[in-house]
Amino acid sequence: MTGAAAIPGRAATGAGAEHPSGGGGVLAGRAAVSPETAPDALAGFTVGVTATRRREEFCALLERRGARVVRAPAIRLVPLEEDAGLLAATREALSGPIDDVVITTGVGFRGWTAAAEGWGLSGDLAAHLSRARLLTRGPKARGAVRAAGLDDHWTAPAESCEEIKRHLLAQDLTGRRVAVQLHGEPLTGFVAELRAAGAEVVEVPVYRWLPYRDPSPLRRLISQTVTGAVDAVAFTSAPAVLAMLAAARAEGLEEALVAAFAGPVVAACVGQVTAGPLLARGVPVVCPERPRLGALARVLARHLPEHGVTRLVAAGCELEIRGHAVAVDGGLRTLPPAPMAVLKRLAVKPGHVVARSELRTVLPGATSRDSAEHAVEMAVTRLRRALGRSGIVETVIKRGYRLACDRGAA
Repeated sequence: MTGAAAIPGRAATGAGAEHPSGGGGVLAGRAAVSPETAPDALAGFTVGVTATRRREEFCALLERRGARVVRAPAIRLVPLEEDAGLLAATREALSGPIDDVVITTGVGFRGWTAAAEGWGLSGDLAAHLSRARLLTRGPKARGAVRAAGLDDHWTAPAESCEEIKRHLLAQDLTGRRVAVQLHGEPLTGFVAELRAAGAEVVEVPVYRWLPYRDPSPLRRLISQTVTGAVDAVAFTSAPAVLAMLAAARAEGLEEALVAAFAGPVVAACVGQVTAGPLLARGVPVVCPERPRLGALARVLARHLPEHGVTRLVAAGCELEIRGHAVAVDGGLRTLPPAPMAVLKRLAVKPGHVVARSELRTVLPGATSRDSAEHAVEMAVTRLRRALGRSGIVETVIKRGYRLACDRGAA
């Protein structure tokens, strides 16, 4: 089972308490089902997905665990055959012998060889690669090399570019010619250190990222993240992180987005490379020990129920408050935004009275004082109806509302 890597600011998740796994909207623990693969492990949570490649596959992994998924692709790939930069880099690489080739991604390596074939350069490229030492970042890159009929020289055990850099710098690079296949963004520090050690480096941009053609889903996800309408945002590439930050900056919401990730919204990254731009901003992240989509889904399915749930007893009923739903004695009930906002505010201090004026501030959409007062009453009425049990939310005359439980009991 792949666990969560310990990243500053967010604890790695463990097995913890019993997790939901029943069907039909009922949360029930079942020993035969691993918590992170249980059908309802993510029931009641909303997860934003910024991926472009393999998006539907990843969304299906989350939805099978009960999550509500918000699809908001952040980037798109420039087709390789249209990228003049790759053609120029390929010709530069072929202008002389290559001593070492750093291969960072399997899909990038396959795209490079396919593009070279389209340009009539596949024979020359294969000959140069066969005489070079091929250093791969992980098993996917190694598999692509072997599938091309080539021999890999060395693979980074932890699948990081940092390991490859250390491996190369431990040798004399003076006069060596090194081709570095980029993975969607510049490896500025990596390349600079190789050049400082005496190597001639050819950067090979096998694909280039551009903003997604339709920016509206990403803008909506930014708004939902800032307002806390999603519980987590999953990233599968560093360029997607940078694209979301850039889109938020354009809307004047970058600092609010960073604050949301540092607070109630979980930033989940497929690996350390993807997490880099967020960690540089001081944002805590969770990520799996190995960069795989399935592992990322499992980490979310453990982390959110462990850290994103409030459990308490009110009016003799067991409540489990999740992102957009609440389980009442095991029965999961999805709540609209306004009743959910009221319930979460009442649960901050269980048993304490919360004034109507304070509840007004958490309601979405209310503008004038009168409309807000009415909105609070309507939200409480809808909340009581949705909970389906009488007495959970009590009215304290002339003061406000409270959850019917001992003060501080949660």
